[in-house]
Amino acid sequence: MTQSTDTPRRPEILAPAGDESCFLAALAAGADAIYLGLKQFSARMQADNFGTVELARLVELAHAEHARVHVAMNTLVKPGELQSAYNLVKRLARDVQPDALIVQDLSFLDVARQAGFTGELHLSTLSNATHPAAMNAALELGASRIVLPRELSIDEIRFMGEACPDGLDLECFIHGALCYCVSGRCYWSSYMGGKSGLRGRCVQPCRRIYKQGGSIAAAAAAKYESPEEKQQRQREAARRQYLERTGRAPREARPRQEARPRGREHAGRYFSCMDLSLDVLAKTLTDVPHLNSWKIEGRKKGPHYVYHVVTAYRILRDSPHDPQARKMAEGILDMALGRPVTRARFLPQCEGGVTAPDGQTSSGLLVGKVSMDQNGRPCIKPHIELLPQDYLRVGVEDERWHSTLPVTRRTPKAGTLQLRVPVHKTPRAGTAVYLIDRREPQLLRILTEWQQRLSRTRRRESRPVDGQVLMPAPAGRSSRLPDMALRSSLPQGRETRGGRGSLMGLWLSPRTVQGISRTVMPRVAWWLPPVVWPQEEEGLARALRQLWQNGARHFVCNDPWQARLVPEGEGRQLVAGPFCNIANGSMLGQLRKLGFTAAVVSPELAGEDYLALPRQSPLPLGIVLDGFWPVGISRFGMNGVKANEPFVSPRGEIFWARQYGGNVWLYPGWPLNLTEKRPDLEAAGYSFFVHIQETVPPGLPELRRNGLFNWEGALL
Repeated sequence: MTQSTDTPRRPEILAPAGDESCFLAALAAGADAIYLGLKQFSARMQADNFGTVELARLVELAHAEHARVHVAMNTLVKPGELQSAYNLVKRLARDVQPDALIVQDLSFLDVARQAGFTGELHLSTLSNATHPAAMNAALELGASRIVLPRELSIDEIRFMGEACPDGLDLECFIHGALCYCVSGRCYWSSYMGGKSGLRGRCVQPCRRIYKQGGSIAAAAAAKYESPEEKQQRQREAARRQYLERTGRAPREARPRQEARPRGREHAGRYFSCMDLSLDVLAKTLTDVPHLNSWKIEGRKKGPHYVYHVVTAYRILRDSPHDPQARKMAEGILDMALGRPVTRARFLPQCEGGVTAPDGQTSSGLLVGKVSMDQNGRPCIKPHIELLPQDYLRVGVEDERWHSTLPVTRRTPKAGTLQLRVPVHKTPRAGTAVYLIDRREPQLLRILTEWQQRLSRTRRRESRPVDGQVLMPAPAGRSSRLPDMALRSSLPQGRETRGGRGSLMGLWLSPRTVQGISRTVMPRVAWWLPPVVWPQEEEGLARALRQLWQNGARHFVCNDPWQARLVPEGEGRQLVAGPFCNIANGSMLGQLRKLGFTAAVVSPELAGEDYLALPRQSPLPLGIVLDGFWPVGISRFGMNGVKANEPFVSPRGEIFWARQYGGNVWLYPGWPLNLTEKRPDLEAAGYSFFVHIQETVPPGLPELRRNGLFNWEGALL
């Protein structure tokens, strides 16, 4: 798919498909390529997705229409899943023959080739390849394409295109849902109950209403406290106060301030994003070098959405300078039943807001509000005609009565439609009802014609596959490495070690580098940021060269690609950090190829996964043992939420936010704490432990909540 930089641009339009009808709608609308997921290893597990037998027929039909098919296997892979991943890719390669795999976990770059897949390998936006060095490293590992993050401006996209090496394509999103947090840097859903966005199971906590101000945080904290816990907390507070008065309390042990009412209470959907829509601005992407694909998000959408959005962008691509065509495309997009739209950060000189805290950011067209008939049953009188098999959504995601249901009969405008919902989901009067998928007769006729064409393709029987995935040789039990006490900054006059046998870790930033003497630099483990935006790379590389010249040798990279920024030489200790989302031995083998000498595993894993991973690791492993681990990192700012003040979910869960550089870090109100599991982890083979020493905001209530993350559950 790669084109030379002097070839006229005609990027492919890449359409989503969550089921067969959406796949056929994409073909009918003229999509050049379609991406979809399987029943396993897909980052949209809530979509219907596909089996290999069904998919083989669809791929045959697509290829007959000169359309490509990309299969998304873009999830984090747990230690015990590598053989299943290998078997599935081998079946795909033999029976389906898609054109590309979209992957997040670097293990797939190796496993796919072992399984005999010869097509392209695309790195999902979840792989966080956000800066130029990532492209060269990805190409070295065998990637064919990188999917760019949705937070980039046109200038940053162009910057990446101009830096892109030959042999690599770029793909960018032009339309569809936005996530508040950076892809691959969101643990919010997982932290609240094991349903991981990196595994396609996100429950979208960002879509909820949050409250801030007043005394709501203190009230939320009190509801989690039993009488025994309250008594214990009071005893601990008295002891800390005594130690503080006598001067025997270490800095980290000083008591938190009591939570006090702060400002006026306010509430909103502060993190619920509108949909991205570049519409007429998409034409500015046609001359970006190596940008060969325009991607439409929406694998959970219906065929109406797919057909209309693909049609609109095909018109915009093929007739970019025709005002009449542009007007037609805009009208078609208005009918697509998505959310309210934004251009996000695409235009740097007039950055658009991505959230509307006081508005509605759920998808669909408002068609009416719930009323009750004379028998007390919910119904609506729609503002427009509703057709059989139209799909409705009652309420929004965080309301207990939220549900979706088909329209069972034609209902004229202002007619009455009974809403057949379970009794426990009966909505209250006034609840908004949205049309989220339309089954107009013309589209149904088109889909029927394509279904008939599909029925004429041959059906292939699936057969078992054989073979064994090859894993890198495990390192065996390595010698203990020093623990790391990670801080955001080094206070004046503090030692650079966090205790006996502990190495001080600092986040690398211009402030920390400039504020520390050259004699201290070699005694610090320098942690690189979890996200590096395109034009930040040069300054980061310059700081790393300065540190190297002053004797620094210990670096923790928080995306795999940052290894290419750290100078090479004798004594270099290169650790893959926890934001690399490391969860299996094959990925650790890929990291070893990039020059890493140790790794910190993903904090998301369940206990059984943690204990299994050292047995298949070719590198010494560490783990985040305790401290405030962020539930997400965002580039979209805080629209209505104040930094360093608690905010509360509808379920009383407390969070807080802080700005570091150009990114917002979201934290839970209680820390991760696996301290009691340390003996088990050491016995399993872990070589070092990370202690995060984040300064909490004044007035944050001290929550006595379980800090085991997913240890006792399962990473779904």
